[in-house]
Amino acid sequence: MAIQFRLNPMVLKTVPLFAAFSDQQIATLLNYVQHRSFPRNVYVIQAGDETDSLYVMLSGKVKVVISDEQGREVILGFLGAQDFFGEMGILDDQPRSASVYTLEPCEMLRLSKAGFVSCIKENVDVAMLVIRNLVRRLRDADRQIENLALVDVSGRVARLLIEMAQEVDGKLVVPRMPAKQEIARMIGASREMVSRVVKELEVRGLIRAERRSVVILDRNISRSLRAAK
Repeated sequence: MAIQFRLNPMVLKTVPLFAAFSDQQIATLLNYVQHRSFPRNVYVIQAGDETDSLYVMLSGKVKVVISDEQGREVILGFLGAQDFFGEMGILDDQPRSASVYTLEPCEMLRLSKAGFVSCIKENVDVAMLVIRNLVRRLRDADRQIENLALVDVSGRVARLLIEMAQEVDGKLVVPRMPAKQEIARMIGASREMVSRVVKELEVRGLIRAERRSVVILDRNISRSLRAAK
């Protein structure tokens, strides 16, 4: 259940999507925006719902998923602060194509469909940000298709670890390693296969597990895997 707050206009100025707006445009935007809070483990939107708004994340973390009637789930990605979602259905006037589920308590801005369309028409910078975001998602989809078609499970796990890793004190670290089931849903594999691959990477000295984090010991992990075959 979402909780709605009184919106502070200054919050809008911290959002990259509205960074180029004048004070007058911000004042107008207030008529279309709501400040909402969501608890952990709830759906913000669900696939098939009518698309009536765009959401901009202020804090927290969500996952974007699609699922079938048996409850099997594929994770399309994760979003955090400053990310936005929901624009696709507004642009093509179609229902929601995926569901968004909170992994942490989240605060978001909900921009109505009318407000979003107005922003696009009146501000080129907003339109370009939305286009870039759509292009990025298209590239991500291309990469996922390539992984499923051309890369084995070991390679998919290795690529995912590299994509999630951050530079920390000269080391490449995945600060919060997802659960094996979550990884499986992200790369299209079974949990058992992911567990075997992660164990194999540790045995080969390519990664090191440290509590919930993982240190990548070989930055060319994918190449090393191919060379070992």
